Amino acid sequence: MSVKQEANGRRSVQVEVEVPGTPEEVWQAIATGPGISSWFVPVEFEERDGKPVALTVSFGPGMEARSVVTAWDSPRMFANESDGWMPGSPPIANEWSVEARGGGICIVRIVHSLFASTDDWDNQLEATASAWPAFLRTLRIYLTHFRSQRSAIMQVMTPVASTDAEAWETLTSALGVKGLSVGRRWTTPAGVPPLSGVVEYVTESPYDALLRLDKPGPGVAALGAVTYPGGQSMVAMNFYLYGDQSAATVARETPVWQAWLQERFPMPTELGLK
Repeated sequence: MSVKQEANGRRSVQVEVEVPGTPEEVWQAIATGPGISSWFVPVEFEERDGKPVALTVSFGPGMEARSVVTAWDSPRMFANESDGWMPGSPPIANEWSVEARGGGICIVRIVHSLFASTDDWDNQLEATASAWPAFLRTLRIYLTHFRSQRSAIMQVMTPVASTDAEAWETLTSALGVKGLSVGRRWTTPAGVPPLSGVVEYVTESPYDALLRLDKPGPGVAALGAVTYPGGQSMVAMNFYLYGDQSAATVARETPVWQAWLQERFPMPTELGLK
């Protein structure tokens, strides 16, 4: 995904997705804490005098990012700005917008930008943009099948000693997903915590799959295997569960899936983990 460069030094990347819903319905999904948390990661908005002033995004324990809201035009656009990725990097500006199209369809567009005189930060911009498609596919499933329902997130992940390709082979084989095509119904085999539903998306470039669930409750399971800079491979399973029982289901299922994942992928001894 290429970085757009402007004469004034602004460098930006843009991603977008077509989703069902009115602008107001889509706005609720991208511009409120409960809405974004239904398909992305946990997000909380801070308000002052009834207006959002900041938001905190949590990618996991110790991985929270706070940004200041710089523009707010409901239900069309909001913008926020956060510190750079590391000391010395420029601030990152983010703009979220909803554009109505005919037939009950909207375009959600996200633009990340910064000002720099060199291309030192282009790789980070491109990496940020490349992470969005999987989340935006989840947003489309949420708005298509689970719009406005209560939600709860279950996030389980573990480092693995193998490559991401080997980890993906192990994960998908164990879950009974390996080789399935989009649209196929599936159920986990014996010995695996119960899951069932429909395959919505699967790819090995990168290693990702989205499964629309009916067991252990209505929701979406996002599966992934990735190797981070430095060579450490990780397996992650994010479950977005919906409905009045979603929080109770997450509380019940989280330790079950954590134990299963750690048993299936014993933590590398060289990491000093037990």
